Amino acid sequence: MMKRAIVDARESGTSTGRYVDKLIEYLHKLEPEYEIIVLTKTPRVEYIKSVASGFRIVESNFKEFTLAEQLGLLRQINDLKPDLVHFSMTQQPILYRGPVVTTIHDLTTARFRNPAKNWLVFALKQRVYKWLVKRVARKSIQLITPSNWVKYDVVQFANVQPSKITVTYEAADEIPDNPEPVAELQSQKFVMYIGRPQPHKNLRRLVRAFSEVQLIHPKLKLALVGKNDANFESLKKYIHRQDISGIIFTDFVSEGQLRWLYEHAQIYVFPSLSEGFGLPGLEALAHGLPLVSSRATCLPEIYKDAAIYFDPTNTQDMAEKIRMVLEDKKLATDLRTKGLKVASKYSWLHTAQQTLEIYEQALEH
Repeated sequence: MMKRAIVDARESGTSTGRYVDKLIEYLHKLEPEYEIIVLTKTPRVEYIKSVASGFRIVESNFKEFTLAEQLGLLRQINDLKPDLVHFSMTQQPILYRGPVVTTIHDLTTARFRNPAKNWLVFALKQRVYKWLVKRVARKSIQLITPSNWVKYDVVQFANVQPSKITVTYEAADEIPDNPEPVAELQSQKFVMYIGRPQPHKNLRRLVRAFSEVQLIHPKLKLALVGKNDANFESLKKYIHRQDISGIIFTDFVSEGQLRWLYEHAQIYVFPSLSEGFGLPGLEALAHGLPLVSSRATCLPEIYKDAAIYFDPTNTQDMAEKIRMVLEDKKLATDLRTKGLKVASKYSWLHTAQQTLEIYEQALEH
């Protein structure tokens, strides 16, 4: 009888969901010898069907960190009678007893506060999350992390054997959509950042570093790309109080607009204090954009010699490195060449092949 594996893709369509979207697309190309069932939220059903028509797609609208996830999702999975479940994130029903593979992207939620949330509620959730990571790490047959940095972070945090964890690097595809200009940035010289504005992304220091760069390059703009939310609103107020100009908040952009931004920016700046992989920086490299990056956590492991690195706690160092790449054309060209080379070494197909091998080992367990 054919074995049955479930992939939990409730994160599909989010920034961290890029991983599971690409994983499903490339697993489908590999034509596994067992039935794959994909669980995803209603708005993403058609997308998953478009990239994985041979897989069975089941609607699963259970929100992360809720009682519904603990009870409703548990019931749904039990009803589907899988031989294996791959949870593409840490959040999962604790009482599920079957064989499990879990991807742990990073331990950022365990380490940083989110000021946009009620501090007491977030503190309680953070305690639950820390307990959950340890529990999940121990009960999963295999764990997947996107970098060696996260692997050894999880080993120490959850006290599990390194042999239990496989590193499957992510990858960056060039965006196929036609480039669409972002009106406010047309005919402007700009540097960019894309992503969520949580505290560990270190955007206040980026803004301060940018204001220092502006003293020499007054016409330069900083594009902060991402869907507007409470943290972005807080950052806007901070910028207003500091009287810093030249910062463009794009809000949500389409894939075509993102491609245009990558193709027209001078530099991609990644100021983060903590990352599990750093996919936006790799996407920038894949589009030939020079990268100036924090040297925190996994980032040098991923970008190798294709970035100029700075201390993310030092705004002066950040400003100096941005200026260096802006002003040295030979250095910028060299970074573009190295970036394309480094980005080409990562492959979603290889990620999917490694993951399929992990499934096979777990199913034999």
